[in-house]
Amino acid sequence: MIALLVTAALVVVLILWLIAIYNRLVGLRNRRENAFADIDVQLKQRLDLIPQLVATVKGYAAHEKGVLEKVTQARAGVMGAQGVEAKVQAENQLSAALQGLRITAEAYPDLKANQNFMQLQEEIADIENKLAASRRFFNSATQELNTAIESFPNTLIASRYGFSRQTLFSVGDEDRPAMEQAPVIQF
Repeated sequence: MIALLVTAALVVVLILWLIAIYNRLVGLRNRRENAFADIDVQLKQRLDLIPQLVATVKGYAAHEKGVLEKVTQARAGVMGAQGVEAKVQAENQLSAALQGLRITAEAYPDLKANQNFMQLQEEIADIENKLAASRRFFNSATQELNTAIESFPNTLIASRYGFSRQTLFSVGDEDRPAMEQAPVIQF
C-alpha cells in the first residue's frame, strides 16, 4: 500500500513538473511574440513617416529618383511582409534604403536646413532608437526561449508540443560586410 502511495505521489509530482515546464515554454513564446509586436508598432510609425520624408526630399532632389524609389519599394515590402522572417528581411532592406536617403540628403545643404526635413529626420531617428531597443528585447526573449527549448529535460516536452528554435532579429548576410566597415568621415 505504501509503495502504491509513493508511486502515485511520484507520478503526480512528475505530471506537475511537466506542466510547469510546458507552461514556462508557453510563457516564453508569448513573451517573444509580444516583443515582436512592439517592433511592429515602431515599424508602423516609421512607415507612416516615410512618405512625408520622401515628399520633402523630392522637392529638393528631383534627380535622385532611384534612391526615392528604393525607399518607397522597401516600405511597400515591409507593409506586405507576413511572418517574422519576412518582416525581418523586409525591415533590413528598408533600413538600408533609408541609409541611402540620408546619404543623398547630405548632398543638399538647403534640404538639410529645411525645418520639415529636420523634424522628420529627428522623428525617424527617435523611432530608429526605439526600434533598436525593441530588437534587443526581442532577441533577448528569443534567446531565452531558445535556451529553454534546447535545455534538458525541457527539450523532451518542447519537441513533443511543437516548440522549435526561433530566429533572432539580425542584419542580413548581404548587409553585414557594409556594417563591418568603418564609416568614412570627411571634413
